[in-house]
Amino acid sequence: MANGSLIEQLDEAVEAIIAHPGAPLPRVSSHIAAELGIAAELRDLPRAEFKARLKADLERKIAMTATATKQFREGFHTITPYLIVNEVVGLIDFVKQAFGAQELFRSTGSAGGFHSEVRIGDSMIMLGGGGAWRGTPTPTAIHLYVEDADAVYKQAVAAGATSLHEPVDQPYGDREASVKDLSGNHWYIATHKGAAHVPEGLRTVTPYLHPRGASQMIDFLERAFGAEEQSRAASPDGVIHHATVRIGDSMVEMGEAHGPWQPMPTTFYLYVNDVDAWYQRAIEAGAASRGEPADQPYGDRVGGVADPFENTWYLSTPIK
Repeated sequence: MANGSLIEQLDEAVEAIIAHPGAPLPRVSSHIAAELGIAAELRDLPRAEFKARLKADLERKIAMTATATKQFREGFHTITPYLIVNEVVGLIDFVKQAFGAQELFRSTGSAGGFHSEVRIGDSMIMLGGGGAWRGTPTPTAIHLYVEDADAVYKQAVAAGATSLHEPVDQPYGDREASVKDLSGNHWYIATHKGAAHVPEGLRTVTPYLHPRGASQMIDFLERAFGAEEQSRAASPDGVIHHATVRIGDSMVEMGEAHGPWQPMPTTFYLYVNDVDAWYQRAIEAGAASRGEPADQPYGDRVGGVADPFENTWYLSTPIK
């Protein structure tokens, strides 16, 4: 049994422990051995839906292992936010002046727009648009952790950003300010008051979403991309004020749309281990196709989907 795929091993093992309660546990890959131990403890439960629920949970855990596999270009992580704007050259200049970004790549795409990749701290951001491109911009919100939020806030305003709020100490342990750049992106500039200026589990750059129906969006991310919810702060009536969700080695933050913080449909570049399989899984979870997987001249096989909240996800696997 240990020679099959993880999903095949899982299916056969669950069948075996239910059919033969007194038998030793089947031999399986170490990746699912711990989960099968849990299954063994639960196998005597009389509920008929046990097998289906257990299998679904274990498949999600395996999916998390799959997306966490480092199948992406050097320097990138599972998720890279892709800021698509009308004036991309101006945005490149802004992130350099405001945040000390290092531009690593720039080219012209097939639609005549620019594509640039910049590094800020330990994270990458893709910037696209401008030139002859005439598409729809997708500015977004970025949670940006820096060593000195006050200083970086001043740099951002000096570089042309509009202040959304000045630096203030937050009850969750951050000193935080917010600005909007000339392309409409929101930057939540923060310094964590702890052992490090970036909280454990996050990176310099983390995309921040304001969906209508944050709970439903978390459900979609779990079904489509094997996401795993890390934290949730909600009101008694269930409105999510802040949540963190892990996909592979990356995090997405979100809070329910309210007041001035309204949805900003965002574009993501998501590295996965099998773009065709994950593209199909996203479609089955309720996403709409934005392009079936195809090999691209820059070395990735890419397929695109739009989720029910109007965010676009470019799923990618490097061509071997």
